Amino acid sequence: MSAVREGLPEGRYGRSADERADRKLKVVGSVLGVGLLAVVGWIGWDYVGGQSVSAEVIKFQIVSDTEVKVHLEVRKDASVTGVCTLDSQDKDHGEVGRADFTFPQQEKRVDEMVTLRTTARATMVELVGCQAAGTAR
Repeated sequence: MSAVREGLPEGRYGRSADERADRKLKVVGSVLGVGLLAVVGWIGWDYVGGQSVSAEVIKFQIVSDTEVKVHLEVRKDASVTGVCTLDSQDKDHGEVGRADFTFPQQEKRVDEMVTLRTTARATMVELVGCQAAGTAR
């Protein structure tokens, strides 16, 4: 009696269709993964690199019902005039004051106390954002 083989000899006829499909999926997945990482990296670089003026509220003091003193630290290129917008809110989260402050100093880091006028007693101050003077929001 002779033995009957059920499958093809191993490695004799190349890869099976399943192996080819697996390899194709791995290649497509790798290309898409690298592309996604590149897009996320580009967006992050554009966001961080595109901000020529940034700032941070160090502290604020509520002086009266119509005034808040805010200590800002502004970081910018020395040749750039920075404009930062501050917003103040009351205890019910209603806006009671908003103003733009300009920083024309020829320095990279500016520490300054500014006075924000309000229409009612403020309970908090928020830095809305900063930008170079003359750029659209």
